[in-house]
Parts: sequence; C-alpha cells; structure tokens
Amino acid sequence: MGNKKHAFSVTDVEKTSGTGYPPPFNEIANGRYKAKVGDHAGLSQYGVNIVTLPPGSGSAQRHWHEQEEEFTYMISGEVVLITDDGEETITAGMMMGWPANVANGHHLVNRSDQDAVYMEVGTRVRDEVCHYPDIDLHLMMIDGEDEFQHKDGTPY
Repeated sequence: MGNKKHAFSVTDVEKTSGTGYPPPFNEIANGRYKAKVGDHAGLSQYGVNIVTLPPGSGSAQRHWHEQEEEFTYMISGEVVLITDDGEETITAGMMMGWPANVANGHHLVNRSDQDAVYMEVGTRVRDEVCHYPDIDLHLMMIDGEDEFQHKDGTPY
C-alpha cells in the first residue's frame, strides 16, 4: 500500500478562485474560493469542493444541468438560495440537492456580513449542457471540454 496518507484536511488542498464564465458573467463569483478536495483524494466519478463564499459574492450564475446532479451541504455561515420557486435562507447543517434535467435554475448568494462555507458534490460527465435562464449564456461540454456560447449558439 505504500506510505500514502488517505486522510487530509481542507487546509492541505490548494484553493482556486474565480470562474470560467466570460465577462461580465464572471463577476458574480469574485472572491469565491474552492478547495477541490475530491481531486485531491483522486476521485474521478464525482467532484467534491469546499467553497468559501465571501459577503456579496455568488456561487455561480443561476443554472441547471441536463446530465449532472448536484448536492450541497452548508458547513457554516448563511446564504440565500435563489431558484425559480423564489428565495430561501440556508444556514449551517442544511442540505440542497438538484437532480439532473430539472429545469429549475439555482445559485447561492451571500448577503450576510460573514464568509459562508459549504461542500458541493456533483457527478462528472464528459458531455453536458448547462442552461442559464437569466442571462445570455449557454454551456456546451463535449468530451470534457467547455464551450460557453450565447443562447443563439454563437461562441463567446
């Protein structure tokens, strides 16, 4: 088995910031940090991230996936979940799940004055379509490569 340690802390994992969205859509995630703990553990079938969302920042643009499923567990702080159904305050210990191909866009926004920390888990697929109902943005993922497009199909 070697000397590899299987247990680790989130502080052992490099944090990334920002998003791949084209401007100006990338601004929603200013200050957001992700520790890709699933990658650190060598997982390939689903992703696991520990996300720190500072005050005034959002998790992503409001979106839904055709193939991927998502699950979120709130670790600390408070965020507002915004969906087609309205707004809901999410606090530590609460969970959220989004099955694939349910056309109900969602995202989290930190309107508090403190950092919010949550774990997000999602299936990994090589071909995906992601819809952004509020903005002129569409994501096509083909063989693991992202291409952001306008809703009319022209690339950014």
